[in-house]
Amino acid sequence: MSSFIPFDRSQPYLLPPDLKSWLPADDMAHFVVAAVERVPMSAFSVPVRTGGKAQYHPRLMLALLIFSYANGLFSSRRIERATYRDIGVRFVAANLHPDHDTIATFRRTNRTAIEAAFAQVLLLARETGLLRLGVVSIDGTKIDADASKYRSLRYDRIRALREQLAVEIAKLMDQAEHADATDSDPQALPEALARRETLKAKLDEACARLEA
Repeated sequence: MSSFIPFDRSQPYLLPPDLKSWLPADDMAHFVVAAVERVPMSAFSVPVRTGGKAQYHPRLMLALLIFSYANGLFSSRRIERATYRDIGVRFVAANLHPDHDTIATFRRTNRTAIEAAFAQVLLLARETGLLRLGVVSIDGTKIDADASKYRSLRYDRIRALREQLAVEIAKLMDQAEHADATDSDPQALPEALARRETLKAKLDEACARLEA
C-alpha cells in the first residue's frame, strides 16, 4: 500500500523571516537589487501627494521593471501576478504587490530615466564580468569581436556599447508598452470565479451536470 506525504493548503505557517532565504545565492535577482542601489534616482518623477495612500519607492519599482524585462516578462498584469507567484520577482518587490496600473504608469512617466538606469545596470553587469542579464546580451561583441570579453573597454567602446544597449533597451520598453495594450493575463480567473465560495459552487454545479 502506498504512503503519501500529508499536505494541507489551508494550514497556516511562518514564511522565512529573511527574503534572501527564498532564493539561491547565485540568483540574478541579487545582482539586480544590488546594482539598482547604485543608480541615482534624481531623474525619476514622483507625483506629489498631500495625503492618501503611500507610494511605492521609485528604486523598488525600477528594480522590479529591470528584473522583469530582463527575464522576458513585459505585461504589467503579469508582473503584478508574478509578485505573488514568482519567488525572484517577489524578492525584488520586497514582498510588496504594486498593481498593474501603478507599474504601467511608472514606466510611462519615467521611460527616459528607466532606460538610462537600465543601461547603467547593464554596464555594471558588464564591468563585473556578466555577459548576459537574463535575456539581454551585454558582451559587446557587436562592437569589438576581438576584444577580451572581460577587459575594460576604452571610452569610445563604452560609448558605442551604451548606444547599442540603448537600442536594445528601447525595444524592451516598446515591447512592454505593446504587451500592456494587447495582452490579458491568462492566469487570471474570470471575475465570476474569483471568489472561493463562488468557485466551489460553480464546480459543484459542473460536477452535477457531468454526472447527470
